[in-house]
Amino acid sequence: MKPVTVVVAVPDPITSEALSSSLRSHFRVVLPVAGLEQVRPSVSKHRADVIVVDLETTPVDEISSLLREFSELSVVCIHRLADDRLWSSVLAAGALDCCHPSDIRGIVLAVNRDGKFAQGHAA
Repeated sequence: MKPVTVVVAVPDPITSEALSSSLRSHFRVVLPVAGLEQVRPSVSKHRADVIVVDLETTPVDEISSLLREFSELSVVCIHRLADDRLWSSVLAAGALDCCHPSDIRGIVLAVNRDGKFAQGHAA
């Protein structure tokens, strides 16, 4: 089975590295990119299944745009201070969830709950 490929689009290098390193414990392929402008080329090149985007630098309407452009893609958002309104808006845009950047379990659970990924894709 093809492993789940995750692109981490978090511009802060410290957060990006910590998040990517932690996600590698759960997914075999985790590719950090510096920002939103690198998401589309990376998703296309690596045929990514999931992107993790930082809502502090990604507009909510960009989530809908990415999901229209890449129909098989799943999106998990992160935000250090997400509230119910922000969480509702990203779910309405099509994201799987909105988690704190340190909530690795929440991110992994969101991907596993998605249903697109059969058992055995997450390591």
